[in-house]
Amino acid sequence: MSNFVVSARKYRPQRFEDVVGQEHVSQTLKNALQTDHLAHAFLFCGPRGVGKTTCARILAKIINCENKTDNLEACNTCSSCKSLNENASFNITELDAASNNSVDHIRALVEQVRFQPQQGAYKIYIIDEVHMLSSQAFNAFLKTLEEPPPYAIFILATTEKHKIIPTILSRCQIFDFKRIQIPAMVEHLECICQEEEIEAEKDALHIIAQKADGALRDALSIFDRVVSFSGKKIHYEDVITNLNVLDYDYFFQVVEAILQSDVSKMLLIFDEILKNGFEEAVFINGLAAHLRNLLVCKDISTIPLLEVGDNLQKKYATQAKITPHALLLTALNLTNECDIHYKTARNKRLHVEMTIIKMCYINQALKSNENTIKLEKKKTIDDKIEANPKSDNVAPPPSIQKSEAKKTSNAKELKVSSGSLAKSSILLSKLKATDKFGSVSIGSLSDLDHQIKKSEKNTPIKKTTTLAEIQTAWDNYTETRESNFSKNLLKNTALRLDGHVITAIVTSKMSESGLRDERDLMAYIRQEIGMPKLILQIKVDESKAPKIDPVAKPLSKKEIYEQMVQQNPLVDKLRVTLDLTGDNH
Repeated sequence: MSNFVVSARKYRPQRFEDVVGQEHVSQTLKNALQTDHLAHAFLFCGPRGVGKTTCARILAKIINCENKTDNLEACNTCSSCKSLNENASFNITELDAASNNSVDHIRALVEQVRFQPQQGAYKIYIIDEVHMLSSQAFNAFLKTLEEPPPYAIFILATTEKHKIIPTILSRCQIFDFKRIQIPAMVEHLECICQEEEIEAEKDALHIIAQKADGALRDALSIFDRVVSFSGKKIHYEDVITNLNVLDYDYFFQVVEAILQSDVSKMLLIFDEILKNGFEEAVFINGLAAHLRNLLVCKDISTIPLLEVGDNLQKKYATQAKITPHALLLTALNLTNECDIHYKTARNKRLHVEMTIIKMCYINQALKSNENTIKLEKKKTIDDKIEANPKSDNVAPPPSIQKSEAKKTSNAKELKVSSGSLAKSSILLSKLKATDKFGSVSIGSLSDLDHQIKKSEKNTPIKKTTTLAEIQTAWDNYTETRESNFSKNLLKNTALRLDGHVITAIVTSKMSESGLRDERDLMAYIRQEIGMPKLILQIKVDESKAPKIDPVAKPLSKKEIYEQMVQQNPLVDKLRVTLDLTGDNH
C-alpha cells in the first residue's frame, strides 16, 4: 500500500505564520496570547477550506505548549506538542457536531469538563460544524459555555453562522475567516511545487486557484489530481483538459470575430466548443467574464482586479486597446439577457447562437447610432433656424451647440411609425444611446439588418425642387399622423415655396403653435425631397380664416307665426276655423 499523503494533510500549517490569507485572525490571537487576554470561548466562522479547524488546532497547541517561541508560536518539541501532532493528547478534544449533535453527546462533553487536565494548564474542546447541534443540545451547552471552569477553553467552528442561536453567539469571541485570494493561493502552490520539485506554469496554477473558489483545501485537492495527470511538469493545456475548463483562447477569438463582424467564424467557434463537450451556459458565462475582464483592462489602475496570470493579463490589455467601450457594454448586456432567458429557452443552442450573431452586428449598429446622433444635431440646428428665419446664415453659439449635443446623446428612443419607417432618417428604431460610451441596444436580426442597410444607403441630394413635390411630401407626412388635430391642421395649411424656404400659412396663433410641435415634419420632407437645406417659415394670416355669421336676434312668437303664414296661408285659415287665439293676436 502506498504511503502517499494528500497535500491538504501533508502541508497543513503548524504555525500561525504558515496560515494563508488569514493574517487578521492570526495577529489578533497572537496579541491576545501576549497580553494574556485569552477568551474562554471562540467561534471561527467562514467558508469551507479556509483554515478554521487548522487555526483552532494551532491555537490549542500554543496554549498548552511548554516552550513558546519569541513570536508566540508552538515549539513542536515539547511533550504537549508532540502528543497533539500524534493525535494522542488527552487535553485537547475534537468533536464533530455533524455526527454528535444530540443532547446526550453534549451532556457527556459537559461531564468531561468537570475533570481538570492531567497534563498541561488547559483542557481545550474543538467542536467542528457546531451549527449542526440540535436546539436541545445548544440549550444544554449554554451554561457551561457561559461559565466554564478556569482551565476549560472552547473553540467552535462553523460554515453557517446564521444557524447558531444568538445566545451561543453572545457567549463567544467571533472571528470571521475570509475567502483566500487567488494571488495568495498561487503563491502557496508555488511553494509546494518547489518542495515537491514540480515544474508548473503560473497560468496553470491560476486556473487551479480559480477553480478552488477561495478554498485552499479544494485547491490542494485539485493540485494532487493535476499532478497525477501531468506528472512533474504541469502545463496550462493539461490543467484545462483535466479540469474541463474552457480555454481563454476561445474567448479571445470570439471578440476578434465580433470586431470583424464575422458571423461564420463566430458560429464555427461556438460549434467547436460544443463538440468539445462544453454546455452552452458554460460558454455564455465564460464570455461574460471575458468581456468584464476587457472592461477592467480599459483603465490601468484596475488591471490588478484581473485574477489571471501575467501572460493572460498582457493579452487582455492588448485586446482591450482595440475594443471600444460601447461594444463591450453592448455585448455584455446581450450575454446577460441570454443568461437570464437561458433556462426557459427550449432550443438552447439556437438561443445562444442568436445572441452571438447579434454581437457580430454591434460594430455596424454603433456606426448607425453615430450617424443618427449627427442627424439629430443637425435637426436641432435647423429647428433653431426655422424659429428665427432671419438668422438663416448665422451659426448657433458654441454653448447652444454643446447643450443640444448633450441633449441628443441622452435622448430617448424616438417612435417612428410603420408608414414612415422606410423613408425616415430621424432614428433607426431599436437603436438608442445608453450611456456616455454610446452603447446601443439591439432588436431583432431582421430589423437590425434592415436598419443598417437603410442607414448605409446614400440619398441623392437635389439643389432645386417644386411646390408640387413639397405638397406631395407634405401630404404623405400628413397621412402618417395619428392625431385628427394634426391631420386637420396640416391639411388646412397653405404652402408657398421661395428657393429653399417653405412658407406655411396658418390662420391662428394656435395653429402656428401646433405646426411648430410637428418636430419630425422637416426631417421627413428633407429626406423625401432630397434637399437637406430646406427650412420652414410659418406665417399667420387671420384674414384667411373662414367667415362666421353673427348670431341672429331671436324671433318673437308673432314673427314666427307670420313666417309660418307666409310659407303656408292655410295655417291662418286653420286658426280661424278652430277659433284659436295667441298671445299676440
